[in-house]
Amino acid sequence: MPSTRRVVIAVFPDVDLLDVTGPAEVFALANLEAGGRAGYQVQLAGRSRGSVTSSAGVRLVVDLSFAEVDGVLDTLLIPGAVDRHPAGPVARIDRDVVEWVKRAAPQARRVASVCVGAHLLAAAGLLDGRTATTHWSTAAQLAADHPAVTVDPDPIFVRSGNVWTGAGISACMDLALALVAEDLGEEVALAVARQLVMYLRRQGGQSQFSVPLSRPPASRRDIDELRMFIADHLDGDLSTAALAGRMCLSERHFARVFRQETGTGPAPYVEAARVEAARRLLESTDQSLGEVAAGCGFGSVETLHRALRKQIGTTPAAYRRRFRTTS
Repeated sequence: MPSTRRVVIAVFPDVDLLDVTGPAEVFALANLEAGGRAGYQVQLAGRSRGSVTSSAGVRLVVDLSFAEVDGVLDTLLIPGAVDRHPAGPVARIDRDVVEWVKRAAPQARRVASVCVGAHLLAAAGLLDGRTATTHWSTAAQLAADHPAVTVDPDPIFVRSGNVWTGAGISACMDLALALVAEDLGEEVALAVARQLVMYLRRQGGQSQFSVPLSRPPASRRDIDELRMFIADHLDGDLSTAALAGRMCLSERHFARVFRQETGTGPAPYVEAARVEAARRLLESTDQSLGEVAAGCGFGSVETLHRALRKQIGTTPAAYRRRFRTTS
């Protein structure tokens, strides 16, 4: 590998600030943690030199115009921007950025997008025939605008060959840490995560939402409290009968209220929460499948197998091989 890893980040008016500064901070800390081995050099490129005002109102200084970016690039990083409409956010397609990406991508060892920057990569044709992710709020737009792209709105990030796409906002840190891990190994990436006071470097297969956060707060406080109780007692009796008893309601009435407040029945909700907990253990521990199953309330490895196949289409062993965090 060259002594310098040149990372060029596109910037343009109203670009999401964290999409730019988050990865830049990760690469800067990697330089410190790697003891001189990393050599990341981050440059901001835009339509012209000067300042660009981000979505947060903070101005960024452009190092190079798009026309001045030449030579070999290690990483081309494309952030995004959204326009707010009454029906919801819409990813902005900056044509100058799209045309530059078409020219610059062949010069780069890898290309990555952050948040709705995936829409710019798709517009440049880089995602055709690939699986990609983006912020959940614009995933439907990406799928509709680019039918040649397989859009998966759930993961934190997705790698397809030398093209990486990241989910929304804070997931830019997870994506950047994954790039560092690819370059320098898990030990350096985890050291950077510790410096950033990130509880755990999340793996790409993790969902953008945890189960308790996947729905807005319930209108009934007791249902919200029950959701937290479920998350804290996954290895206990969480049958519909037991939960109804805890709420002092009949099973039928409880099931109706729970579905009304959460959009799903008690049993599917509990299963999803248990699968999420199992995924975390498979990613971050060496516990046996029996221990994972017992700790998450599945009761048996066979039940754990069935739940993971149903929820995420894979087996516990296959999931662990793909997403295990090693230190």
